[in-house]
Amino acid sequence: MTSYSLPTQVIFDQGRHPHAKIGFVLLATEQTIEDDMRLLLPDEVGCHFTRAPIPDSITVETLTDLGSSLGDAARLILPDGSLDVISYACTSGSLVLGEEQVYAELSKGAPKAQKTCIIASVIKALRAVEAKKIVVVTPYLDSINQMEDDYLQASGFEVLDIQGMQLEKDSDMIRVSPQFIVDYAQRFDSPDADAVFISCGALRSIEVIDQLEQALGKPVITSNQATAWDTMRMAGVMHQLLGYGQLLAQH
Repeated sequence: MTSYSLPTQVIFDQGRHPHAKIGFVLLATEQTIEDDMRLLLPDEVGCHFTRAPIPDSITVETLTDLGSSLGDAARLILPDGSLDVISYACTSGSLVLGEEQVYAELSKGAPKAQKTCIIASVIKALRAVEAKKIVVVTPYLDSINQMEDDYLQASGFEVLDIQGMQLEKDSDMIRVSPQFIVDYAQRFDSPDADAVFISCGALRSIEVIDQLEQALGKPVITSNQATAWDTMRMAGVMHQLLGYGQLLAQH
């Protein structure tokens, strides 16, 4: 005997993430950002990740070559168009390409979502804490540091100093100890700086933001902290969080 389902009216709700859905395009080599976003964003916000191909070598050349793959990567996140915000979650990659090119590429894969990238999120965060003079510490090679210096200066900040650890491999950047990040930032901080920016989503810097702010007596902005804050605010989520610096606690 053949059995048929009886007609019924299916009941829907808003799903698991009613507040917002945020997408992140990561480097293929990335090992820190997913954990940080799941930690910093509230449960009601969906975190969705995809990756763009790159070798374990973070240089101006490899980051430039990756640019054309951002659209294909973005296309893999929620093709139903329900994504609220999408971010290219790479600090060095977004400043090498520039925001305009990043958004053009992301639009190919996620045309309805609002676009951002880490360097844009950092600039918004620095302005939110009213920083004008900054010190920047990074894991990068000097070729990328120079581009970051130029980018931040062009965005209206006075970069008093920028110091890089001269690391090329993402697989090395993710292993830099949080205590070394503290020591490195304290070593190069300037009393004239309004804030310290710890650049790179691969660094485990969110773990030491509060410690550094207490030691330095000024705001500390990190790539992943700024990204979580900016993407939430763009999605209309005003969640505030203690333990990860003034930015997430007060802005």
